[in-house]
Formats: sequence, structure tokens, C-alpha cells
Amino acid sequence: MDEIWQVARGAGISMLDTAIAYGNSEENIGATESVGFDIVTKLPPLPDAETPVTQWVQHQIENSLNKLQRNSVYGLLLHNPADFLAENGDELLDALINLKRDGLIKKFGVSIYSPTELDSLFSRIPNFVPDIVQAPLNVIDQSIASSGWLTRLSEMSVEIHIRSVFLQGLLLQQPNERSAGFSRWSSVFAQFDSWSSAQRMSTLTACLGHVFSYPEVSRVIIGVTSANELRQIVAASSGDYIRAPQSLQVTDVDLIHPMNWNKQ
Repeated sequence: MDEIWQVARGAGISMLDTAIAYGNSEENIGATESVGFDIVTKLPPLPDAETPVTQWVQHQIENSLNKLQRNSVYGLLLHNPADFLAENGDELLDALINLKRDGLIKKFGVSIYSPTELDSLFSRIPNFVPDIVQAPLNVIDQSIASSGWLTRLSEMSVEIHIRSVFLQGLLLQQPNERSAGFSRWSSVFAQFDSWSSAQRMSTLTACLGHVFSYPEVSRVIIGVTSANELRQIVAASSGDYIRAPQSLQVTDVDLIHPMNWNKQ
């Protein structure tokens, strides 16, 4: 992992994204030479309505900081934004504000799957403005942009962190590499492959260029398993940024939401 940090530093990458629910990821980050990187982590969903929220949040962040071997983190996001709308949502919001006041976190926000989650939050919580919103965006899931939320959040000075750039690698696979469950969307992938070929770009470059073409995007989150993978991604990010056409957009949540893939 230290080699990944070395490549990342050389490329000007300065942030690591993790979560309490991501197995041993926080311990692994804390045990390696990750000094100098800002860290964003995420709270799991609230256990139940009877949970003493303030104490639970405090315990979660203290445990994370201990694992990360940090005194503070850059950002703390909710994995389940609907927790803000629960009966104890006000207490949850206050707890995060207090963590920010006490210097344990610099910013807080939400990680979403769909812009409709933002519709609910902003309509039901007066004056709600998170510091960070993490959302999916890729060549076929353009919902955060087409909904208007990408522009709206940027105008509110909210940091926008984008994930699912490759749709968990699905967009980079060859047709024979995709499981049979995705065959009903073969025309979607064929259209993307045809467009990227017409642009004389690899699918890797096309996926990255699409996301980087949005000036509203603050950060792009990409998972890697080796330093070589990271080198390839950095190299593919250095060209011209070409936005994919809206005709590639798909709204079928069985495809664009990986949580639904086990239904295939």
C-alpha cells in the first residue's frame, strides 16, 4: 500500500475516502504511511430509533480516529442520508455540528445514490446545507447532473465528491467479461463502446474524461488495488476531457445502482 501512497503523492492526489463499514480499511490506512492525506470517512446507518444519538456519533468518530491514528478527519458523511429525516434526525445533525465545532471533523455531509434523496433532505429540513455531497456520476448514470443538483450544489458552495466513475468496473469490461445478468443492457454498453471508439479514446479515458468535464466536481473518488492501476488512471486523466452525450444516459436503477445487481 505504501507504493500506492507514493504514486498518489506524485500525482498530486491528496484525499483518501473510506468508511467505518469498509472492513479493516480504517485500520489499514492508520497502519501505513498515509500522513499528509486528508481523510473522508462515513458513519453507518443509525442502529435503531432508541439509539442515544449524540453518544453513538461520538463513539463512532472516536473509534475511527483511533483506527486511523488521527486527531481529526477532513470529512464525515452519512451512509444513510434518510437518518436526518428520522425522529432523532435533529439530534444527529446537532451531533455533527458539534464534532465540527470541536475540531474532530472539518466538514460533514451525505453520501447518496440518487438525487431524489437530496430532494427529500432539502425539502424537509429548513436551511439544510451540507459541506460535502458524495454522489455517483458516470457516462450512463448522469442523474446528478441532469436533475440540476450538480449545478445547484455548486452554487451553494457544497463540495461535490463523485464516485462510481466506472460503475464498479462494469463500464471497462469487455462484453464477454460481463455476467449473463447484464445481457439485457448489451445495447447500452455497445453504444458506449461505439461512442468512445469514435472519439478515439479507451473506455478508461472516456469514463474519466466525462466526469472531469464537469467544473462543478470538487473530487473524483476511484478505487485501486495496485500502484500500477493508479498509474494507468493518472495517465488516462491527463488528456482532453470530453463529455459523453446525454443519449447514453440510463435511468434503470437495476443497472445504475450496484446494490440492485444481486437481483440479476
